[in-house]
Amino acid sequence: MIKESIQRLSAKLDLSRDEAYASMNEIMSGVATEGQIAAFLMGLRLKGESVEEIAGCARSMREKAQRIESQRVNVIDTCGTGGDASGTFNISTTAAIIASAAGAAVAKHGNRAVSSKAGSADVLKALGVNIEIPLSHIGRILDEIGITFLFAPLLHGAMKYAAPVRRDMGIRTIF
Repeated sequence: MIKESIQRLSAKLDLSRDEAYASMNEIMSGVATEGQIAAFLMGLRLKGESVEEIAGCARSMREKAQRIESQRVNVIDTCGTGGDASGTFNISTTAAIIASAAGAAVAKHGNRAVSSKAGSADVLKALGVNIEIPLSHIGRILDEIGITFLFAPLLHGAMKYAAPVRRDMGIRTIF
């Protein structure tokens, strides 16, 4: 499916939700080659991601993500965009801390910088936060203190297939 999706993207045609889902499944399952992953990501970027493509890719990633158990309800996530290319500071992490201080339950999702100066993981590590807490502890931490960090490489183990390509590309992608 990813080969067909790359063909469509190279013609600047949108993918259906199901096509995007199937292509992302090939990436997250280790079936797609690094070249195919790069072509898929660049095709989406150059064409511009449609709502259907984002929804299909997100569904695939959510299905493969590790689950976190918590007693909290109405938990928010301030996951950023992964680099705005405008030299701004990491506002999503700042927003997570402020929201938590105001009483919101926050499960801040993030990673190290790829296409920006500082990702959420970089900021939190610089502040002395242990960003590699075992997933089995994350829910309890959220329950007890109202804020926790979901380190993307731990939460999304299937990203290991796309991470090197994403890092090599060094630009904002659908990830």
